[in-house]
Amino acid sequence: MMKCPNCSSKDIGKIGSHQFYCWGCFIELTVNGEKMSVYQVEEDGTLSSLDDLFFGEEMVQDFPHIHASS
Repeated sequence: MMKCPNCSSKDIGKIGSHQFYCWGCFIELTVNGEKMSVYQVEEDGTLSSLDDLFFGEEMVQDFPHIHASS
């Protein structure tokens, strides 16, 4: 069972072959293999990526040499 990375809700609906929608916090999730992308649905229906908010810290852990000098 998939869980929302934002609100931890399990109330996830499938809207496409690799696309899901969280009814708890109204974000869209795209899953390709092990890679997940998170989007906010705007008023006009366009999607804005939220990946920087959700996966930024994980990327720092994966690539510690990038921030080693700071």
